[in-house]
Amino acid sequence: MIDTVMTTQVGQGSTADHGSDTYSPSIVDVTLNESVFGIRAADVDEQRNSASMLISKMYAWRGYGGNHQVGRDPNRITLTASTKGEVLGTLSLNLDSEVGLLSDQVFKDCIDPYRAKGARVCELIKLAIDPGVKSKAVLASLFHVALIYARDLHNCSEIFIEVNPRHRRFYEAMLDFVVECESRPNPRVDAPAVLLRGNTAVGTRRIAEVAGQGDHAVGDRSLFPYFFSPREEAGIIARLKRIG
Repeated sequence: MIDTVMTTQVGQGSTADHGSDTYSPSIVDVTLNESVFGIRAADVDEQRNSASMLISKMYAWRGYGGNHQVGRDPNRITLTASTKGEVLGTLSLNLDSEVGLLSDQVFKDCIDPYRAKGARVCELIKLAIDPGVKSKAVLASLFHVALIYARDLHNCSEIFIEVNPRHRRFYEAMLDFVVECESRPNPRVDAPAVLLRGNTAVGTRRIAEVAGQGDHAVGDRSLFPYFFSPREEAGIIARLKRIG
């Protein structure tokens, strides 16, 4: 499905897309063909539970076992895309801390050199999108807000992600990730994983080049044209810094 109409509005505590106060206020609202998706930080139980159910459903569909719960964690920001009371997309940003990253279980030797150079590192985990959502803009919105949290609120420069080898080309082509380490067994999902790395400076440059152009971008088939425009990004950064 191609997004024919897309507008964005920096959230002002809106709960319009679900009609209740059981979700946290939206960070930004994305309107696609008369449907409004609110991008939120999942900081209330109902929203975390909805994100957990979506993750478990989509991971089971891909053949990954386990009960994937989104719990309370001061070092994790879970984002959701919801409309009409239903969470249809979620992505979490895991910040480095004394307990490390989940990726350290398999790839610590690949991540530690960046720590040794003084870089602040983080990782993206638990991405799940309902298959009925075929909009690049919703997926791009989750990644963009995660980038803002990493870069502007937590001063991270390197963003890691573990992916199944068959998904690596998506992240390379769509988000400019690079392979940091080739495939290794990942016991958490009982499947092989490749470690990819994204750089926030590269993301910033790509946003300046094409963000906000959507379907009108020429010669760029990545997700970056569906990121928020630099002007919209500035509004989101200001809002997030204001609410802490």
